[in-house]
Amino acid sequence: MKTPIIAVVAFDGISPFHLSVPCLVFGTDRTWLGLPRFDFRVCAMEEGPIHTDAGLSILVPYGLSALDEADIVIIPSWNDLDAPLDAPFRDALQRAHRRGALIVGLCLGTFAVAGAGLLAGRKATTHWAYTDQLQALHPDLAIDAEVLYVDDGDIITSAGVAAGLDCCLHIVRARYGAEAALRLARHVVLSPHRQGGQAQFIERPLAPTPDADRFTRALDQVRATPGKAHSLDSVAGAAGLTRRTFTRRFQKSIGTSFGDWLADQRVALAQRLLEQTDKPMDMVAFEAGFGSATSLRQHFAARLRTSPMHYRREFSGRTDQDGAHSARVLR
Repeated sequence: MKTPIIAVVAFDGISPFHLSVPCLVFGTDRTWLGLPRFDFRVCAMEEGPIHTDAGLSILVPYGLSALDEADIVIIPSWNDLDAPLDAPFRDALQRAHRRGALIVGLCLGTFAVAGAGLLAGRKATTHWAYTDQLQALHPDLAIDAEVLYVDDGDIITSAGVAAGLDCCLHIVRARYGAEAALRLARHVVLSPHRQGGQAQFIERPLAPTPDADRFTRALDQVRATPGKAHSLDSVAGAAGLTRRTFTRRFQKSIGTSFGDWLADQRVALAQRLLEQTDKPMDMVAFEAGFGSATSLRQHFAARLRTSPMHYRREFSGRTDQDGAHSARVLR
């Protein structure tokens, strides 16, 4: 089997954290977790050491020619967002894309992918604070400011900072199977399925108060038992708030409605049941709190753009790994 080549693009002024995201997921030998041994290459446009925004210097061993062989090209961030790409970098990205490489823009790296002309008329995301700027520069993009990542087949883009980890873990899941992704997530202490999107981060969280602590405890109880009956009134009562006050506080602190959030928790539970068990669809729906397989299918279609049956085929440990590339999970 051919060793997958992963090329990560660094640049002068890059954040060490952004660069470390793909390094954490792909840059370490984890064959013992069921992953292939990656040929991991950090490359740059400039020769010599790269200076980071944290005052560190990094000696980058590869140039842009690494993109000509890569199976996956990752741009972990970007600078000079309004400036056109340097021609050598733009051409290298375009060649890699034409050759069939997966192109990944993490956080502000989406600007570089768009700047290479690879996102015209396509779906994408980036850090929520920069979506307006990205839209103004590239008005033909369909930007989703709320999701953690967008898988558009041969191009994947992610939201800001930590969402890059979610995105890279999704790539592992889609290409190398659910079980390998679960083992990797546990090993690096990541959630294998972080539900929701950026909306929960756009508003500043409320200042801690005794009521807010009780509010948090009420939500933690729902998270622990998403398959049980949880009405808006019962959870508001557990939080010690009126229905109206709870609804207002929930929207401000979480960034969505209680009903949508609860459905996300239940979809996450259904995903785990589909991946890890052979339970029939009616039982999965019941245990996840949906009541019927029809309701389960409707929520999967709305949130994951797929069906429970297809999801089980794609992401259970019993699936054919060659089919995993077709998943289009947006959040």
